[in-house]
Parts: sequence; structure tokens; C-alpha cells
Amino acid sequence: MLKTAISLAALLAATPVLAEDEEIIVTALGIEQPRDEVGQAVTVIDADTIRTRQSVSVTDLLATTPGVRFSRNGGVGGVTGVSLRGAETTQTLVLIDGVKVNDTSGIGDMYDFGNLLTGNIQRIEILRGSNSIVYGSQAIGGVVNVMTGTPGEDFAGNASVDYGYRDTLDAKADISGTSGIASGGVGVAYFRTDGISAASNGTEKDGYKNLAANAKLKLNFTDALSLDLRGYYIHADLDTDNGIVDSVADTSRTDQYIGYAGLNLALLDGKLTHRAAVTWFRTDRDYTSGFGPFGYSGTNLRFEYEGVYQPVEQARLIFGYDHERPDYDFAGFGSVESHKADIDSVYALAVVKPLAGLSLTGGVRHDDHSQFGGATTFGANANYTPNDGATNLRISYGEGFKAPSLYQLYGADVGNTALLPERSESYDVGFDQRLDGDRAILSVTAFLRDTKNQINYDYSIGLYGGYNNIDNTRAKGVEAMLTLKPVDALIFTAAYSYVDARDRDTGARLPRRAANAVSVSADYVWPFRLSTGATVTMVGDSFNDSTNAQRLDGYAVANVRASFPITDNLEIYGRVDNLFDEGYATVYGYGTYGRSAYGGVRVRF
Repeated sequence: MLKTAISLAALLAATPVLAEDEEIIVTALGIEQPRDEVGQAVTVIDADTIRTRQSVSVTDLLATTPGVRFSRNGGVGGVTGVSLRGAETTQTLVLIDGVKVNDTSGIGDMYDFGNLLTGNIQRIEILRGSNSIVYGSQAIGGVVNVMTGTPGEDFAGNASVDYGYRDTLDAKADISGTSGIASGGVGVAYFRTDGISAASNGTEKDGYKNLAANAKLKLNFTDALSLDLRGYYIHADLDTDNGIVDSVADTSRTDQYIGYAGLNLALLDGKLTHRAAVTWFRTDRDYTSGFGPFGYSGTNLRFEYEGVYQPVEQARLIFGYDHERPDYDFAGFGSVESHKADIDSVYALAVVKPLAGLSLTGGVRHDDHSQFGGATTFGANANYTPNDGATNLRISYGEGFKAPSLYQLYGADVGNTALLPERSESYDVGFDQRLDGDRAILSVTAFLRDTKNQINYDYSIGLYGGYNNIDNTRAKGVEAMLTLKPVDALIFTAAYSYVDARDRDTGARLPRRAANAVSVSADYVWPFRLSTGATVTMVGDSFNDSTNAQRLDGYAVANVRASFPITDNLEIYGRVDNLFDEGYATVYGYGTYGRSAYGGVRVRF
């Protein structure tokens, strides 16, 4: 596969094209960077795609991109983990408007995507491959970077509301603009549904409510000095079931608070820039059950400094320091726990362009953890374009690590303070080819990742077991994505990935990670302005458990959609999800939605 990809890239590099505007990526380095400099695999889901697809959950959008697998306990709002390239769901680092939001109160610091709805989100970048130099702990599988909109020069607003299956209401609104030195925006989104039974064999509906709000304010005091303030809040109430059995007593309440305050300063005519920021993330999770109430709280307070020095166009140096303080609290069943740690990190990267079309990136990071000591990671990548961005040949090597979570270190009866960090080495090679003024874009990537010292539950420890570094895993495969726009009215996208993720000690496939997944989408705007589209996602068989004894059958889900503009500012839209009423599960014993229909209206000014 590697030889075929390289040969095809060399052949396509000679094909003449018409270059379009340069796309900017922010996730690879943590700063704006032209895609032609990025040597790693990055997929972008833009505002037009988010609006056209009409998806409620961010996870449903991620599932249409290469290398992504997910598992959800029941319907929308259920606990949802996202795996990149076969990594653990706890090894996906998640950012919302620049803030690291992995839950420090979770067993493995996993971010629960169940409560992250599309709301007023305008852009998502998915970076696949280990990348701990910029982000530190967690980025073994990759990074999911979620962003709300950037205010424009004019005042603008959007609002929408739709209603459908199981008394589901989805409403959102936002407004933004610029006046003098200030630019900013605010948004709010509300979702509620009677839901389905979380247990696949249950009959009692498990309802869900979600309220999200976001705000941004930027003050440009001068051309060289500015202040960024950002906030995001999510409140969610979920009825659920006790495992895979109907229950009216089991509920959860979640509050997430996200804050960012950053000062930006440019010196030496913009050649040297500084960013100093404080970020804060807190998750409160409260549960009721037949065994009584209990709850978790996790807080992560970070100080970030980042400097960028670009003495000449062909060279750029990025350097920084982070201090992170994760906290963990638990209360319930007659016990109380509280733990915290300190992590200090320094890093440096260099981006150089020694030849026309060639961009080389390399860097190193060192993290010092108050519990287990230090971890040093390296990374390097290259991007070569022989024809001004029409063809990009990419190769990368990245190291990743994940610090043990506070629960894994200190949890009552199960914690192990001798745990080592999980470590990974990731390699990939690929190409991107653009034809006919971006009317055809093909991307192919082959990858390999080895992870050692993976933390899992070890039943041989003590009376009840506990956490230990007992697993070594390997994931390898191929990702491909094709975008076609043969005419302005039609856009077609297809994504395929083969992911072979296994426990290297037992040879078993890692649970809930199907080897094969395909997603195909098409949208067409008719001459009378009606837009119609469909997405079909096919996922192969997988296993629910680490011993591969419990099979999850593969499935194919088709969604169709339509929209029609009544005026330039008013639009009606609707969709049917799971058109053919496919029965399937991403977690054994948990239910999923059957055929369901929704319709609504959008306005903008």
C-alpha cells in the first residue's frame, strides 16, 4: 500500500492544476499554519459542512472522517468515547476554543463527547497521530480541536429551531460583530428529547436535556497588543439505565465550565510574538441510582506561555512553557476523596523551508509530573509540494505520552502510585492531490503506532485488583478521503479507513474498534435552489470486550436531508436519520435510534 501511494503521488504531481486560496490549519502547531507546511494528517469539518449535514452530535460528524471510531451508551447524551486510529478513547486529546477539556475526574481522563452537541460550533479539526510536543499528555491517538465562530467585521446573527421524533426540540442562536477595538460574539443552544431506552431491550424512555452557551471578546488595543476572552458552558440532564437493564432511578447531571483569558503581544515588526494565557476547565458530574447519590468533580487550571520568532520567511521557532494543575474529587457511598497533581512543561519546535516547496518541522518537549517524574517526547514531519500546493507529500514521526489519571494513581482500593506514563511512537506517510482548481481532492495516508505501558485493570493485584501498566498495543492501517465537486451545485465526499488495532501480548483485537469503516456523502443544489443530500456510513464487525468473546455486528446507516431558502435570510430544512431503520449497537446491550425525522427553520441577518 505504501509503495502504491508513493507511486500514485509521483504520477499525480505532474498534473497541472489551478491553485485555490491557501487553507490554514491551527491544530498541528497550536498556531496558524498553511496546510502546505503540515506534515501530519489533518481533516477539517467547516461551517458549511456542519450546517448542511444537520447533525446534532459532534460525534456523528467525526464518524464521517477517516480513522475515527466511536462508542455510545444509548442515545444522544449517553457516555460517548472517540478513538483515533485505534487508540484508547482516553488517548484522544480534546480542545474547545483553545482550552484542554479532558476530564480529570474520569477514570482515564477521557472526554465524554456525549454532551458536546453541534450548537454554535463552526469548525472542527481532527489531527491523527501522536503529537505530544505541542499538547503534552493525552495526544497519543491524536487531537480533536473544536471551535466556535470568529466574529466578522459586520454585525451578523443566526438562529434556527427544529422539531421531530420523540418530542425532540433543537434550538440555537448567535450574534457577533465588531465595533472599534472590540470584536466578539455570544451564542446559546438548547436541546431536549424524550429519547429512547438506553437499554436495548428496554421499554422506558430515557430523556435528555442540554443547554450550551458560548462567548468571545477580543480587544485590539493596538496593532501589536490584544486581549482574548473566551467562555463555554454546558449543562446536561440525562435519564439512563443501570447497565443494560431498564431503570427509572438512574440519572446524571453534568456541568462543564470552560474559560480562557489570553494576552497577545507582537514585537520586532511582528517577527516575535508572545501569548500568555490562563485556561480553566471544570466538570461536575452528579449521579442518582438505586444505590444512592454520588458525584465527581474535576478541575484543570493551566498557565500557558507561547512565543513565536520568525526572523526570515523560511524559518520559524515556536517555544513555550505550561503549568497544569489537575484536581479530582469524589463524594458518595460514605466516602470522600480529593487528589491533585502539578505538571510543568517546556517545549520547542522549529519550522524551516530550506528549498522551495519543502517544509521541515521538528521539536522536543519535556513534562515534569509531581507524581511519576519526567517524560520527554520528540517529533518531526515534512511536507513537500513540487507544484505550489497541488500535490503534498507528507511524512511524520511523533511520540506521545499519557500521564496516569488521578483516579488511576490514587483511587481508593484500586489506585497505584507506581504507575508509569503510557508511551507511544507513531509513523505515517501520505499524500494529498488537488486537481482542476480543487474540484477533486484525494488524500491517502498509511500509519503505524506502537504503545507501551498501557494502563489497564489488573485483577492479580490485591483482593479486588487495581490499575497497572500491563498492555502493549499496535495499530496500523490506511486512511483515504476523496472530495469531488464536478459542478458548483454538487459536492461528493467519501472516507475510508482500515484500522488493525491489537493487543500485542495476546493478539486480540482491541474492543469496539472495527477494522473497516466507510462514509459517503453527497449534496446537490437544484436549479430552483432546493438542496438535497445523503450520508451513508458503514462500519464493520468489532468486539465488545478485550477477549474477543462478544461480537458487535457491523452496520450501515443512511441519513437523508433537504433544505430550501424561502428568501435570502429565511430557510426551511429537514432530515430523516437511519432511513432504513437499521438495528445496531456500538456498545453491547445499549440501544440506538431507529428511523427518525425532523424539520425546522433557519434565519440569518
